Amino acid sequence: MWTVVALWRYPLKSARGEALKAADVEWTGLRGDRTWACIDPLDGTVGSAKQPRRWGRLLDVGTTMRDNGPETMVTLHVDGTSVRAGSDAADVALSKHLGRPVRLSRDLPPDARLHRTLPDDAGMVPDWMDAARPGQETITAIAGAGRVGRFVDFGAVHIVTTGALSLLGERMGGVRVAAERFRPNLVIDAPRDPEPGQELRLGDVVLRVVLPTPRCAIPGLAQAELPADRSVLSTLARHYRVPVAGLGRAACFGTYADVVQPGQLRLGQLVH
Repeated sequence: MWTVVALWRYPLKSARGEALKAADVEWTGLRGDRTWACIDPLDGTVGSAKQPRRWGRLLDVGTTMRDNGPETMVTLHVDGTSVRAGSDAADVALSKHLGRPVRLSRDLPPDARLHRTLPDDAGMVPDWMDAARPGQETITAIAGAGRVGRFVDFGAVHIVTTGALSLLGERMGGVRVAAERFRPNLVIDAPRDPEPGQELRLGDVVLRVVLPTPRCAIPGLAQAELPADRSVLSTLARHYRVPVAGLGRAACFGTYADVVQPGQLRLGQLVH
């Protein structure tokens, strides 16, 4: 039987996640997940560690969220200081930490876009970006902004499985690969990833798998206690290029899912 072995939410896009024992799941994903983002005041783009030179240090920023009735309060932990998201102090602290002026926002830009630097391995460049070169910086739309209404890349919920992580580790020479590298919402103890179109029932929550998750540079970056490891990306490029929703092939790991029925999730939840 499949079970949920980890739950994560990321109140600030590209910042460190918050491990949970239980989570409310809304139509748009885990409550509080990726509801805030850094906005570059110079061009209006959304801050993402997909462009490590500009935004990689977001991965060092901690986050905690506290529910207060219908509202939530997100606290950021930046260089030993705790500040409330939405305050002037948070903008100042993040601007100093990142070395560039930023402002925090919960409002999605009408044309949400982000800077990204493509990995150096050609196998990490998806077919639908065939005009781009490895290592090139480009600006792309955030598809999940329109689909979900949050600062998510595509689906409302991101899933990885223990079986897929184990196989990736074998292909990397028998190492343990931490799920945190892939910034999932759910880690499911299962021998393989669910297929697009499958529905997963987790208690009263129902998720529908949409497509495999195309990967960017982030899994190879240093994150929290995890050191940088570019071999993750080279292994994905060699072994994980698969078709994605008629768009062509891309190096993918994990799956995106949409919410069919909201409810509450908890650690140890059985998955049918």
